[in-house]
Amino acid sequence: MADSASKEGDVFDEDRLCRLIAMMKEHDLCEVDLQEDTQRIRLRRNTEPAAPVYAAPPVASAPPAAAASAGDGDNIVVIKSPMVGTFYTKPNPKSPPFVKVGDHVDPDKTICIIEAMKVFNEIPAEVSGRVVAVLMQDSEPVEFGKPLFKVDTKG
Repeated sequence: MADSASKEGDVFDEDRLCRLIAMMKEHDLCEVDLQEDTQRIRLRRNTEPAAPVYAAPPVASAPPAAAASAGDGDNIVVIKSPMVGTFYTKPNPKSPPFVKVGDHVDPDKTICIIEAMKVFNEIPAEVSGRVVAVLMQDSEPVEFGKPLFKVDTKG
């Protein structure tokens, strides 16, 4: 009995995870982030073919700042948008930006917010390094996979 009670509240329960994944597919969601007391689970779904997050964007569709990636080197990681929405550099209009060029980030550092369907999603860097480029303007619409930042992982 105690085992079933502990499973019921376990966010990492396999049945619960399978239901969340099915819900994500059914509703075409890219990310689900849930927290219950001290337990947290974040599921992300990549709807593109298996392209690494750090891959340089194709030059033809890249914004002018990202097109000059030939001299970037292997240590430059491009952080791409995990969803469609509106890109914000700061938590509110009166606050300073989350990050600017020259700032050091770690994987858990929030670097921007993407608003999607009235939900404000904090986007973490997911890498450690120094921000070398911000590729979007505040309040600009963003597509899934669009380059947002460049980070020098040796910086």
